[in-house]
Amino acid sequence: MSDRLSTEISQATETEIRWRGQDLMTDILGKRDFAEAMYLLLTGRFPEPWERKILDACLVTLMEHGLTPHAIVSRLVADSNPDQVQVAMAAGLTCVGDVFAGTMEGAGRLLQEGLAAEDRAVWCDETAAAYRRARMPLPGFGHPLHKPDDPRSPKLFALARDAGAPGSAIDLLEQFGAAVDASYGRHLTINATGAIAALLLEIGVAPSIMRAIAVTSRAAGLTAHIAEDQRTRSGRRIWTLVENEFAYTGE
Repeated sequence: MSDRLSTEISQATETEIRWRGQDLMTDILGKRDFAEAMYLLLTGRFPEPWERKILDACLVTLMEHGLTPHAIVSRLVADSNPDQVQVAMAAGLTCVGDVFAGTMEGAGRLLQEGLAAEDRAVWCDETAAAYRRARMPLPGFGHPLHKPDDPRSPKLFALARDAGAPGSAIDLLEQFGAAVDASYGRHLTINATGAIAALLLEIGVAPSIMRAIAVTSRAAGLTAHIAEDQRTRSGRRIWTLVENEFAYTGE
């Protein structure tokens, strides 16, 4: 093995630009969409039509979630740095994590473990019971607003199956969901990040990179929030509201 640094992703010369061996001008621009180009850069090949449809659905689903911490932080930072749009966007994207939008990584690892189990039904029952006993957050389950079910999850499952996904990860997640309900004695919805974890496994995306898909998607939504803040100066009003709402209780 050579010690020389190398990359397989892209190369540029005086006359051409290549991504994974594909010519940007003749093979990609005008012929491939964003999801296809992203999949190419990530995996080294263009996706099959069903894979492209699933990745595109995942990117769209996570794009916008309203006035979540991501959007609020971006608006506040945009007000503080009005000429540095990228700073506001980067600040909002740091909120993609274990609580908001980034939980598909944990759900993906969980499903990957289940897919490797010798008896998946036993794995579902034992894993659900273990999380219940430990009172640990269950990645991919629950939602503070959408009840009894997250409307995005069944839509994503149906879309993936109609597109031609093998369905192993989706089937396991639904089976695990039933085991979770039985163990917890109540219904816990499979949320969008749980569903997306299953869909991304279907198209070969590793759990370790799933959160980056969420970051890519959420960047588009934050672009809209920053643009709106430029018109409304909402960041300044949020600051004023918070300042007025906090009461001083010290000496």
